[in-house]
Amino acid sequence: MLDTLYQWFWWDKLWLPAELSWADLEDKEGRVYAKASHLYVTVPYAFSFLLVRYLFERWIATPLAVSAGIRHRVHLKVEHNPILENYYSTHSRNPLQADINGLSKKSSLPVRQIERWFRRRRRQDHPGVLKKFREASWRFVFYLSAFIGGIAALYDCVLLFHFVHVCPQSMLDSQYWYYILEMSFYGCLLCSVAFDVKRKDFKEQIIHHLATLVLLSFSWCANFIRVGTLVMLVHDASDILLESAKLFNYAKWEKTSHGLFVAFAIVFMVTRLIIFPFWLIHCTWVYPVHHYPAFFGYYFFNVMLVVLLFLHIFWAYLIFRMIRKFLFGTFCFITLV
Repeated sequence: MLDTLYQWFWWDKLWLPAELSWADLEDKEGRVYAKASHLYVTVPYAFSFLLVRYLFERWIATPLAVSAGIRHRVHLKVEHNPILENYYSTHSRNPLQADINGLSKKSSLPVRQIERWFRRRRRQDHPGVLKKFREASWRFVFYLSAFIGGIAALYDCVLLFHFVHVCPQSMLDSQYWYYILEMSFYGCLLCSVAFDVKRKDFKEQIIHHLATLVLLSFSWCANFIRVGTLVMLVHDASDILLESAKLFNYAKWEKTSHGLFVAFAIVFMVTRLIIFPFWLIHCTWVYPVHHYPAFFGYYFFNVMLVVLLFLHIFWAYLIFRMIRKFLFGTFCFITLV
């Protein structure tokens, strides 16, 4: 049974064009192809990223935050109450007045005291600026390094101009490390969601990370290296500006923060709403069928790209809301990817 499922899953007609098979992707004549077994290393690398992140946040990000005038604010813990804590954890952090009256009867506490308890409990869970600064600084350093690494990986290639075919391509050592480190980082992000700051777009972030990992894994196994590297490069370009804008926002450098946010919004719109759909997706959707019949991998790869595009549209809506607040009201940051 398992052997049958394994053979079906790795059936070359699912992953590759009809005229190709896995035998055609064996290393030969100096040409090296990506293998699914290469991805196993991303698991220990993801956990290694967690360790590197911990050390970075403790020994680099924290002193940097202190030098910027950011201090750790300690919130007093509320008095433990099993009834109120159970409601807070399982029902709502903002109970309605009717629920507060019911909790008052169950706990034999005055209504005002229960309201005060919930306010302090919410404040206790609210992440401090120092924690946000450390997270943003870690992501900024990675995105900047990844973007520079991506440029270096593509510098000696003709990928920027000849990537129109969604078909297997051989890879370079620089592309190998670019892929592996990016996938390990997104795996690290998934592992850290339990203790990271939860933002308003938390669910969309999870979908984005999962879709990115699936897309990168599939493009790696099917050797769609050209498009995969360009997708990662397009995403990293705007993330650098977003995280740097957050850093200056937390440090109260408002003018610098606002300027970086405007630059981020421009780069985001250009890379993710123009280049991504009208250049990358156009090439992966239109040109391949001119050379071979459509196959499952062709449809699956493009569907995952469209999923990312819908997430980009959602985040573009949030960006426009931020710009409106920036121009006409109170401006604040939320997490955007």
